[in-house]
Amino acid sequence: MEPILQTSLSFAPWVDPRTRKLPGVVPLAPEDWLEVDSAYGAQMALRERLLSETQDQVHALAPCAHAAAVELYEMILALLPGLGFDLQNDVAICPDGREVALDRNAPLMTLGRLVQEDLCLLQSDPDDTGQGEHVLSGGVLCFPSGWRLREKFMRAMMRIHDPIEVYTDDLGRRVQRLMDGVQPGRGLMRGTASHSDAFLADPRSEYDYTHGTIASPFIRVERQGLVRLPNTRAVVFSIHTQIVRPESLSSEQAAALEEFPIRLAD
Repeated sequence: MEPILQTSLSFAPWVDPRTRKLPGVVPLAPEDWLEVDSAYGAQMALRERLLSETQDQVHALAPCAHAAAVELYEMILALLPGLGFDLQNDVAICPDGREVALDRNAPLMTLGRLVQEDLCLLQSDPDDTGQGEHVLSGGVLCFPSGWRLREKFMRAMMRIHDPIEVYTDDLGRRVQRLMDGVQPGRGLMRGTASHSDAFLADPRSEYDYTHGTIASPFIRVERQGLVRLPNTRAVVFSIHTQIVRPESLSSEQAAALEEFPIRLAD
């Protein structure tokens, strides 16, 4: 299968001093949250196949998260015309010409067929289990980089990140404070970068998460957003994945990468 690549990176986390180190967050305006980029058609074709053939692996939604999923669905539908979508009654005409039926009763599945972003719902102790952390209560995740939605579903943040050595208790507390502080209309964004062999959909079990080597021919960047839903108060964790050849970097991105190389553990 030919790799699905972007022709350029819209965001390179190693360029901005604020996003080079964990947790590396910057403000995210609502109008800058979602993107339609040069790989939209190819990425969406793969998403359609994964959602059709492996729905149990790429989609999960707890009953406690259904209201949040519907709220997210309505929020994103309101943003679609500004991204080049044509909404006609119960159908969306996508930038690649596909027609997608708008089904409010299947909110995450529908969004998974519309936008490039993977979308995860994080709720503060939705079942009153006393964990005190946000829990992954729903998601549509087609393009994971070394993890599986079902292994993380209904897990708290520290448990989700258990295999990641740099995700210490101190970092976990800092991330939790960030999530607690996210307000409606004032999102946050961060990014990760890794050497890649260009597998866009790369689900792997816990502790089997080694990324590519320095000799890998591609660079994978995840532009990650945190957005608060105003009514249900759930936090949306969005992931827009871009994979490029090094020669597709801008001159600024390439120069910064020479000075601040991607660490293999990122």
